[in-house]
Order: sequence, then C-alpha cells, then structure tokens
Amino acid sequence: MTFVQVIDYETRRFAEMNALIDRWAEQSSGRRTATRALLGQDREARNHYVDMVEFASYEEAMANSHLPETERMFQEMVALCEGMPKFMNLDVVRDQHLNKQLVERVFQEVIMGGDMGVLDECFAANYIDHDISKEEPTAIGREGMRSDIENWRGAFTMTFEPMARLAEGDLVTTVWNWRGTHDKGPFMGVDPTGRTYEMSGSTTFRCTAGEIVEGWWHYNPGALQRQMGGSGTPYGS
Repeated sequence: MTFVQVIDYETRRFAEMNALIDRWAEQSSGRRTATRALLGQDREARNHYVDMVEFASYEEAMANSHLPETERMFQEMVALCEGMPKFMNLDVVRDQHLNKQLVERVFQEVIMGGDMGVLDECFAANYIDHDISKEEPTAIGREGMRSDIENWRGAFTMTFEPMARLAEGDLVTTVWNWRGTHDKGPFMGVDPTGRTYEMSGSTTFRCTAGEIVEGWWHYNPGALQRQMGGSGTPYGS
C-alpha cells in the first residue's frame, strides 16, 4: 500500500530549507526510497509549509528514515524551523488521478468499446489533433475524432494494451501496444486481409477542465500499410 509522510513546519529561512532538500536528494541518490515529493506554502501564512513525501510502502519509508543522509537532514531541518516540525504518517486508501481516468475512458469505452456518446463527454468541441500520419495539426473537434475512430473500428477488430500511463501537469501519455485483425473493411486503400497485425506507439493528451483539448499520436502507419500489402504511404495519399 502506498504510504505518504506529511511534514508540517514553519520557517523564515525557506531558501536555506530549499537548498537543504536539494542537497539531501543529491546525497541520497541510489539509496533513498522516496518516489515523489511535493512541497506546499500556505497562502494565508507565508512562513507555513507542508512537505508530502510518497513511498511505495510504510516499510520503504522507515528504511528511508534510517538513512544517515535523512537523519542528518532532519537535524539541519529542525535548526531552520520555528519550533519542532510535526509529522503525520498516512496509508493511502484512495489515489485518484482524474485526467488519467479521462484518458482511460477514451481507450476503453470509446476506441475499443465504440461508445461515441462517451467521446462527446471526453473531448472538447475545438479539439486539436496531431497525427503522425497527417502533415499538419488539425482542429478536428469531436466530429473529426469520431470519424477517425470509426475509420479504424470499421476496418479492424482491435485492442489497445496500455504498457504505461504517465501524467504530469495537464498532460497524460499512454504508451500502448495495438493489435488488430483486418476483418471488417478497407483501410488505407487495402481491402480486408483477414490477417492480424501489431504495432506500438504512444498518445499524449492535454486535458483542461475535464476535457481533452489536444492530442499527439506517434506510431508508424506506413509500416502497417506495408504489412498489409499497400504502398506504405499513409492513407494512400
């Protein structure tokens, strides 16, 4: 179970505290077990800070606490604080990344499930698409995205296997393996072959206010077409 340690403290020497954190990260490289750290400053009390440090488990956190670099950092941290820092140890019981869930719906419910009503819920009306098979980014909106998905679904019985899904800021990147049997209709100028094809790629979506506003698709459509016996030119152009 993921574990988070919360450190609540006040300091008038934030620049020194910030440098201390950087120094600890450098000195503990290769030994620390912390996976993520977030530092917040109180808007109503500017000398009040809260550190949130994430670990894979409570046991990993305890191992990190016993590092000599961590023990040394704690002593230096106390010297920079106004009073003693307060600690809170939390077992994470729910970890919800809303943008990741939004993207998961696109792959599972829209692309593979064919629920175009969900597409309208997920994509912005002015959605912009960057597709490696097209020369320029296109403001295709929901209708353009629907057309693209129906083009693939109309040709293949297919699945997307997510290998990794990473989120940072307003961006969510899915690294995927695609597998499709060409048994439904023509694709890129090639009639159904009945054969099964595979390819890997990645998709990055930018999400704002609960909608996907921009997307980047990276894969090799020419290589797929050549496997299918075509010219290798995307969409036969």
